[in-house]
Amino acid sequence: MQTLLLIIHITIAVLLIGSVLLQKSDGGALGIGGNSDNLMSSRSAGNFLTKFTAIVAFLFILTSISLTLINKKDISQKSIIDKIEQLDKKNNNSQPKIPNSK
Repeated sequence: MQTLLLIIHITIAVLLIGSVLLQKSDGGALGIGGNSDNLMSSRSAGNFLTKFTAIVAFLFILTSISLTLINKKDISQKSIIDKIEQLDKKNNNSQPKIPNSK
């Protein structure tokens, strides 16, 4: 299940990158700049590519959250420090102790 969702996620990521790169550039950030012809004209916000990008972005977020929830089940609640302490205790008990020499 996780592998299939990861493949879908990667495919959606590639589609999202492609759809963003195919969109028309306005020539400036937030509509600032560009030529004077575009200053008073409205940008066609309802075209196919814009809607496609929004849908793919929503699916990307949905698959990201799904992958996070699936992986959360696999993570143990112990911290890494607790695991290191357990390994140290295990290694100290298994090694023979050297007697003190006088």
